[in-house]
Amino acid sequence: MATISWFELAWCLIPVLLVCAIYISWQGKPSEILFAAARMSVQLIAVGYVLISIFNNPSPWISLGIVSLMMVVAAWISVRPVRHHKGYFIPALIALSVSVGIHLLISLALVLKADSWFEPRLLIPLAGMYFANSMNSISLAAERYHSELHAQVEEPKARLTAFHAAMIPQINGLLAVGLVALPGMMTGQILSGVSPLIAVRYQIMIMTMVLGAAGVGAALMLYILGKSRRNQQSHL
Repeated sequence: MATISWFELAWCLIPVLLVCAIYISWQGKPSEILFAAARMSVQLIAVGYVLISIFNNPSPWISLGIVSLMMVVAAWISVRPVRHHKGYFIPALIALSVSVGIHLLISLALVLKADSWFEPRLLIPLAGMYFANSMNSISLAAERYHSELHAQVEEPKARLTAFHAAMIPQINGLLAVGLVALPGMMTGQILSGVSPLIAVRYQIMIMTMVLGAAGVGAALMLYILGKSRRNQQSHL
């Protein structure tokens, strides 16, 4: 597959400018979209150079440090809807570390049979996908759980409702894949020349691991929150 040059990449400005034109024509401010697109580009380019260095010099400590940083940031983002309330960050951190850790172990040791757990080319991309999806599920679960309890719903029912809400994006993704859209990883592999049947196997691994990490993460988050709530009520 041909390499995209920086000059050819400049054509990607067209969709950004089209969206900016809509903002302007409707008397909106395109500054937000311009800033977001510029920040995305700078971040990805910087990450690209960092990953080249890490891939060429694999280290268990560097890999562990990067994954730990990803986990903390993901936990912080996941509690954003309920950040003004105490007691959510630590449960989110525990839920993410356990759920993603389990599914990274399954992926690296059992499915991919990696030579080393800290192989950056495998660990970092997989951890990123698992953290991102688990983060979203935990965020939805925490927000819905808090809303249900605030509406005086009983805790078991609030927990179940929150879990259902957290799993909606995951279930929709499973139902739509192959029929509505090809996932990003599979599309990237096909574009790079990999056989679609090989790409399919990798995508099945990713989607099942993401489903598990998101489900276990949301359930663990809700379990910890429920246990903490029951402990507080027992001391009243």
